[in-house]
Amino acid sequence: QVQLVESGGGLVQAGGSLRLSCAASGSIFSINTMAWFRQAPGKQREFVTSITSAGSTNYADSVKGRFTISRDNAKKTIYLQMNSLKPEDTAVYYCNAAVISTTRAQFSAWGQGTQVTVSS
Repeated sequence: QVQLVESGGGLVQAGGSLRLSCAASGSIFSINTMAWFRQAPGKQREFVTSITSAGSTNYADSVKGRFTISRDNAKKTIYLQMNSLKPEDTAVYYCNAAVISTTRAQFSAWGQGTQVTVSS
């Protein structure tokens, strides 16, 4: 069994910053790409950013230059530094990981989500 636990969400004013964390635990052999998605009320879940085990990153156009993803492979943890936050960044942020378990099963794991609210 694999768990992803996000933390760091909260309420912030426009222009402010937040740092999210996502820690993976459980029966993990390895983790390939890890990513952040978000879902605003009434909207579909959307891709925000991803990072491979080698450190290659990818960002949605809407967050480029404002958000930075990083990763600590030893801790099985990723971080999302969010700067210059806008009200449209308000959403539940979900962590995702491409996991290979100790039984060599491959699957996509999701966290429970953390709320980010940006006030204008």
